[in-house]
Order: sequence, then structure tokens, then C-alpha cells
Amino acid sequence: MANPTQASPPLSRREGISRRDCGIAMGATALLAPFLSMVSDSAARAESESSESAAFSLRYLLSSAMYGYTSLSEIMPEVQKIGASGIDIWPKVHGNQREQVDEMGEQAFRELLDSHDVSLHCITQYSLGPFRLQNEMRFAQRFGCHTMVTGASGPKGLAGSELKSAVAKFVEAMKPHLAVAEETEVTIAIENHSNSLIESPDSLKWLAEMLPSKHLSIAFAPYHLEQDSEQMATLIRELGNSISMFYAWQHGKGCHVKLPKEEELLQMPGRGELEFAPILAALKAIKYQGWTEVFMHPVPRGVPILESTAEVTNEINRGRGYLDERV
Repeated sequence: MANPTQASPPLSRREGISRRDCGIAMGATALLAPFLSMVSDSAARAESESSESAAFSLRYLLSSAMYGYTSLSEIMPEVQKIGASGIDIWPKVHGNQREQVDEMGEQAFRELLDSHDVSLHCITQYSLGPFRLQNEMRFAQRFGCHTMVTGASGPKGLAGSELKSAVAKFVEAMKPHLAVAEETEVTIAIENHSNSLIESPDSLKWLAEMLPSKHLSIAFAPYHLEQDSEQMATLIRELGNSISMFYAWQHGKGCHVKLPKEEELLQMPGRGELEFAPILAALKAIKYQGWTEVFMHPVPRGVPILESTAEVTNEINRGRGYLDERV
């Protein structure tokens, strides 16, 4: 029988581990700690990036102009078919859906939206320009519409300091209109349109730098830029969260001369030569949360991009599939 008064050996010796072995183990743990921390941090970053990648997706909007002068009652069922929750209505000459709303009245339009579970998310208004949108913004407010696309006003073909000065004057002139935009909770998105003050990458960068309010933003149109996807991707990263509308639209063979339909359709994503993958990677990098429209212009304006409504929707979905595969 063991002597109860006899001292027990140290714990490390009872378990067959010497003090020296304990010291070596603790030292090794201390040496490994930074490495283990780096591995843990790296794993956490990888998990976070994987989660962000999985969470990113394009928020699609259906442009009524893709259907020409087709009636809103015929277009409205197509919105959900292309994975969109809302519509962007255009006036003449590209579409006439804005005029259709005036003809049917706001209540009938509201009922049409509700019957198809569709929201009015955007109004494109080049005909009014940036300085005559006040009433249109109040109309948008009544429908909970928060985006309006138009072009810039000012001299064309400028560069360098002259361009910077002209962009600054445009932004200053927009301030009274932005007060109405803030009141109505509308964001005015300026498209980089050809033969416009806001056309070149430099003009876009100056505009982004000078934005005085979140209610003024950029509608980014690849069609009107040099068809270099890497350059566009760099530009998107520089513009960051100043973009609120992205047109999945390339130049192809243009949209001003009547061409065979297969050549006209080269404006659509996945048909022309522009590779959208770098552009989409840039949108993902800036955590883009604005709208995306699969888009092109037909010749002449006011006609659908294809003969039937079903064909138009199918072509939009083909372009959407191309984009989604590359996000």
C-alpha cells in the first residue's frame, strides 16, 4: 500500500514527459504561432473571398427600347422571363413606352405593373436632357423609381484642362437639379455617349471625381469606348461606386447603318469580339450593385431588335447567359 504521506511526482513526470520535453514543446508552439496565425488568416480571407464571389450577381433590368414601339401590356410579362424585377421605360424615338404611360394614365400603368409583379426601376430621358428632368423626377417618385438616365450637356471634343473645366461647369449647373433629385430620391445617371461632353475615359474620371452628390452618377456604356476590355476594366475600377447603370453592350459593327440582322446583333454580349470577362471581374471587384441591361440599338430606331417579342426575350436571355457564365 502506497504511503499517503509520500509526495506525488510532478505531473510531467507522471505522464512520462520531462520538464525539458515540455520546454521544447512550448518553444515549438511559440515558434509555430505566427505561421499558424498566417494560415488561419489566409483561410479566413479565402473563405471571405469565396463567399463574396458566390454572393455577387448582376441585377438585371429590362429596357423597353429593345422591343421598339411594342405595347407595354405585351412587354410587361417579359420582365421576369429575363430574370429582372423591373423595367426601364424609354420615350420616342427608341421606344414609345413613356408616351404610352401618358396615354393610359398613371393609375392604369400602376395596375399593369402590379398585375405582373414588376417595378418601374428606371426612366431613360435623353429627349429632356439633364436640365429638364424636374417633373419627370416627381413622376418617378410616385412610382418609387430611383434611377433616371440621360446625357450630359456641354461642348464636345475637348481634352486636357479644357475638358476638366467644362465638366466642372456641367457639375455646377446640375446642382439645382440635384436638389430635386435628392427630394424625390432619384439618381441621375449620365451616360458616356458619343459626341457628348461625357464621352471619353478622361471625361468619365473627371465626372466621378467631381460628383457633388450620390444623386448624380454614371451610366457606363462600353459601346461608346475603345473596344479594349482590359482598358474598360481598369476604368471601371477607377470609377468605382460612381457607376449606377451598366450596359452589357458592345460596338460590333455599329448601330447607325442598316446591316444584315446577324451583323446588327454583334452589339449583343457574346456575339461580337469584345470579351466581357475582364469587365465583369472589375464590376465584381468594385462590388457593383447598380443595374445591368443587356442592350443594343436596332436600325432604324423604334423597331424591335428581332421580329417577335418572344425572339427579343430569347436573345436577351442568350446574352444574359453569356454574362452569368463569366461572373
